Amino acid sequence: MSVTPDRQRDADRTRAEILDVATREFADQGFAGARVNEIAAKTRTTKRMIYYYFGSKEGLYVAALERAYSVIRAQEQELDVEHLDPAEALRQLAALTFDHHESHPDFVKLVSIENVHRAEHLAKSTVLPGLATPALDVLKRILARGRKDGRFRDDVDALDVHMLISSFCIFRTANRHTFNAIFDRDLLDPTRREHYRKMLGEVVLEYVTHRPVH
Repeated sequence: MSVTPDRQRDADRTRAEILDVATREFADQGFAGARVNEIAAKTRTTKRMIYYYFGSKEGLYVAALERAYSVIRAQEQELDVEHLDPAEALRQLAALTFDHHESHPDFVKLVSIENVHRAEHLAKSTVLPGLATPALDVLKRILARGRKDGRFRDDVDALDVHMLISSFCIFRTANRHTFNAIFDRDLLDPTRREHYRKMLGEVVLEYVTHRPVH
């Protein structure tokens, strides 16, 4: 028996609603603390239906992780930087990550939580490994154009640049409260937003252009 388009749309909406609520629950409570009954109570479905869609609590958690990562990876792929100067392209890629992490604090929380679990759940995903290569390809193309122009170093690894951008953006959101408690400075203070956004771009460009003297 085939599934009608209307039924498929309903199923997709239900699944998306479950993932919306589950993402917030896992981000707030962690994997161990989140309860499937609570997630079901906050959606238009049941615990049984959640297990039907996702198989288990872990399956739901992995699906939430996959979707969270898929959003930022899709944005990176959609960023039109091929016509830009390589330096400006790098700035825009860094700014995209900056904006995403600031507007998706649940993503940052999920990443932090999964690191507590040593990525044991993430390692079971069949989706996430395929997301890494396309994201790095964008960065590799930018770096290649900058090298061709003679402005970027030849020894810069794309994954190192990705790590540099991600670490700045993750730290700013994940460590907001402890940083503020220690230094009395809110890293998400709107009046400093453009300063940090520009700072990130300058740090990345300094790294890819600076040629150390050995």
